[in-house]
Amino acid sequence: VQLVESGGGLVQAGDALRLSCAASGSTLSINTMGWYRQAPGKQRELVAAAAGGTLHYADSVKGRFFLSMDNAMTTMWLQMNSLKPEDTAVYYCSAGALSITGETVTYWGQGTQVTVSS
Repeated sequence: VQLVESGGGLVQAGDALRLSCAASGSTLSINTMGWYRQAPGKQRELVAAAAGGTLHYADSVKGRFFLSMDNAMTTMWLQMNSLKPEDTAVYYCSAGALSITGETVTYWGQGTQVTVSS
């Protein structure tokens, strides 16, 4: 599975931004998808994820960020509204895919930078 993110950039506080993630390869094996982010000097953290038909959001983004995807789980979006400077980070697309041995393998995109100025 290959993942490619796009849509990052430099915005001002209060602005909106939409990230996209395109999956290719063995996409039929994908069973979960999500967005993570990593700010400088901090650990990578979950932003939003879709698993088992349920959406999960980090408390820090609830009500501001919205995850959506197409039915085939080949394209995923993250609509980010009311952006804050603390949202500044590299955002990564992630997908969990079932391997031939029955294990779930996690794949990552290359990341896209989101910078929010105050």
